[in-house]
Amino acid sequence: MKIKDRSTIPFHIVKGVLLTLLSIICVLPFIVIISGSLTDNYTILKEGFSLFPRNTTIEAYRTIFRSPEGIIQAYKMNFYYTFMGTALGLLVITLTAYVISRKDFKYRNTVSFLIYFTTIFGGGMIPWYMMYANVLNLRGSTLAIWFPALMSPFLVILMRTFITGSVPDAVVESAKIDGAGHWTIFWKIVLPVLGPGLATVGLFQALGYWNDWYRASMFSTSSETWSLQFYLYDMVNSTMAMRQMAQNVSLNTADLPTQTVKLAMAVVATGPVLLFYPFVQRYFVSGITIGAVKG
Repeated sequence: MKIKDRSTIPFHIVKGVLLTLLSIICVLPFIVIISGSLTDNYTILKEGFSLFPRNTTIEAYRTIFRSPEGIIQAYKMNFYYTFMGTALGLLVITLTAYVISRKDFKYRNTVSFLIYFTTIFGGGMIPWYMMYANVLNLRGSTLAIWFPALMSPFLVILMRTFITGSVPDAVVESAKIDGAGHWTIFWKIVLPVLGPGLATVGLFQALGYWNDWYRASMFSTSSETWSLQFYLYDMVNSTMAMRQMAQNVSLNTADLPTQTVKLAMAVVATGPVLLFYPFVQRYFVSGITIGAVKG
């Protein structure tokens, strides 16, 4: 036994070194972003980025929070879109995945094919926009921003894999013999064992909603419904426009925090995600393992 343990020492050393290097590679961009957001804009333009702040300043954050009402409203809408889309999306995705995972459902293969088909072929952006803006008349409504992403074919297939791997058919058949219906089986047998799967799919859903700016740019008619990402995108465009105007009248543009604002916006946008991720990490890893091994 000792000989076997000694033989694995080189493997563990190499594994530890590789994981450490990969961790450093993953962390370095975040350090550079935070450092750049706290560095003077002229220093970045002249000397480039670095791991540690130089000529430290918080001017970029002052620029972003100069009108706190706007960014607070954007945060509120982002939390609203993320919560509504993730909560209802998990319900719809889980119910759909449960149905197509049952072998006694006659049309399970047909429905699964139709869901998978949409990942290969789509109607195109123009028909998609016309359906929500003209047919459903949702332009300007918050519903148009979170409803289109309520259900993802990839996440349905992923959740079906979780259900198939976590709930044996024998358990479902035993529940049916005892008189349980599909609603009872779903709520009392299937759902309680889907913790890792719900965390994994929910994380994918939440990140998709949190990072989205495209639907807000297409359907929002007022800044009151802007998502955080689109609000920051608009602020970057405004800053760049100010820089262009200053150049046109031959003014010094080095003092305009264009680069540092971009980095500070990245910190503002990713901060809540970095704080939330550690709480679901163990469920996320467990869910990916279930999907990979038992799927």
